[in-house]
Amino acid sequence: MQDAHPFSKFVAILARGKTSTRSFTFAEAEEAMGMILRGEALPEQIGAFLMLLRLKEEVPEELAGFALGARTAMKQPESIPAVDIDWSSYAGKRRQLPWFLLSALILARNGFKVFMHGTEGHTPGRVYTRECLEALGFPIAHSLDEAASHIVKSNFAYVPLENIVPRLKDLIDLRPVFGLRSPVHSFSRMINPFNAPAMMQGIFHRGFMDTHAGAAQLMNQPAAAVFRGEGGEIERRPNKPCEVWTTHGSEGEPEVEFWPRLLESGHVDADQDMDIADLAAVWRGEKQSIYAEASITGTLAIALKLMGQAETMDAAQALAETMWADRDKNQLPVAA
Repeated sequence: MQDAHPFSKFVAILARGKTSTRSFTFAEAEEAMGMILRGEALPEQIGAFLMLLRLKEEVPEELAGFALGARTAMKQPESIPAVDIDWSSYAGKRRQLPWFLLSALILARNGFKVFMHGTEGHTPGRVYTRECLEALGFPIAHSLDEAASHIVKSNFAYVPLENIVPRLKDLIDLRPVFGLRSPVHSFSRMINPFNAPAMMQGIFHRGFMDTHAGAAQLMNQPAAAVFRGEGGEIERRPNKPCEVWTTHGSEGEPEVEFWPRLLESGHVDADQDMDIADLAAVWRGEKQSIYAEASITGTLAIALKLMGQAETMDAAQALAETMWADRDKNQLPVAA
């Protein structure tokens, strides 16, 4: 009789039936993800593991453990730059352009160091961050060491997930095999490779707010904010009220704030063109878009308040609008 495979215990925890199945502890989740990323689990086990988790739905302990397990699998950079905010981008955009990119670049232009990471191609018909940054003239970092250099030079860096933890990218690319997303899409956003004190999370389903906030607390993240973003990205929908859950470290209950909508109309048509060139045109002032500017400043305001640059929602929004108005329209925010 063959001995049980070392990873089989994790599949068994999830598949013991309605009365015996349970969630993983923080330590179990970290161990399980470490084994997967080190190649110590079989493909059949990984498929069962991910889909059973999806059926059960993740809890904060699992997201936090998986994220830390992934962080230990990273190839550590030679030096870690001081980064102000970690900004993940894993969903892609379908209805609106990624206006949040201009929010992040405004931060960089004002001296804040922004690290962005993400992936692309897992869902057809979407516009992804990498291609938009390339269109704006930003080089894509191919390692964390290269990203550190970009941050020092221009306060901004973007690294695709495959250059941070390649195996995670492989797991995300299983979406068409499974027919739906797996928990990898959720916890990859939280790996925060440079240990930025502020971390923003955009989600698509409202029901995961407490899960992400709880995971941030278990990871003792100094400042974290999660909200339902446009298309699942970290982007405020200016035509809708925005519920933001904020945590500071591991103590206390999450702070829940309701940011008002910035546009009078609650209905906004989808962008039929999704022309990436519009990002630069709006930056330069060559194209006017009330929706885009409200999205840019609204998203920026949440980031500013999270980083302690404003005490109230109104003050954060006013500061964001000032930063946007004061941008150099003649100089696109390209990396050095």
